[in-house]
Amino acid sequence: MPQQDLASVRIVLVETSHPGNIGGAARAMKTMGLGALWLVRPQRYPDPQAEWRAAGALDVLDQARVVTELDDAISDCELLIGTSTRSRRIPWPPLDARQAAEQIIAEAPRRSVAVLFGREASGLTNDELQRCHAHVQIPAHPDYPSLNLAMAVQIVCYELYRAAGAAGGAADTAEAWDRELAAVADVEAMMAHLEQVLAEIEFLDPANPGQVVTRFKRLFNRVRLDETEVKMLRGMLSEIQRSLKRP
Repeated sequence: MPQQDLASVRIVLVETSHPGNIGGAARAMKTMGLGALWLVRPQRYPDPQAEWRAAGALDVLDQARVVTELDDAISDCELLIGTSTRSRRIPWPPLDARQAAEQIIAEAPRRSVAVLFGREASGLTNDELQRCHAHVQIPAHPDYPSLNLAMAVQIVCYELYRAAGAAGGAADTAEAWDRELAAVADVEAMMAHLEQVLAEIEFLDPANPGQVVTRFKRLFNRVRLDETEVKMLRGMLSEIQRSLKRP
């Protein structure tokens, strides 16, 4: 059995259309020691099919948090991993399931962590993926690379269980930063502030922003800003705005 407790790692399912996948995901989590399931706008839930597919994991369903906005599930997270089945125009830092699990296990003792899974038909939107620090892709045969949602959850949960067992008690000794990492909500607020200032100084054309904001998002997510750095950047942006108003 892994020594590291995985119960606090969130599995977040966004707009799941089939309740059976919710039950299958709950069962996948339970078999690997995870229990924090968040559901964002599920199309059919509660539903008997979810309970049937969950089998012995009804406690995971009973404790699941159902929310209407993604922010409610991730805003306080300091590490956010998104799952993606296809490459994007602007690539994000890529991880396979094993690499993602190892990073999560190293950070979970000190930080709030969530793994996002998207809709069965279309996955996560670009906007949702751009909020993540890294993207996970599960390689599959090119002739049929599509994984069922519950299967994808099972693979990620298995890798978390394996990584926790390999880490044992060593995860708590992972390198510590001198400040707490910024939560997703704080980085999002800073990005909105930055976009506003870039428009005010005419660095950014709001009518034709191109990929400027997206690339800034990728930069800051790759760096992993801490709370003090976000406050410094917000302070700098506020001072720029004040200077623009001076005669």
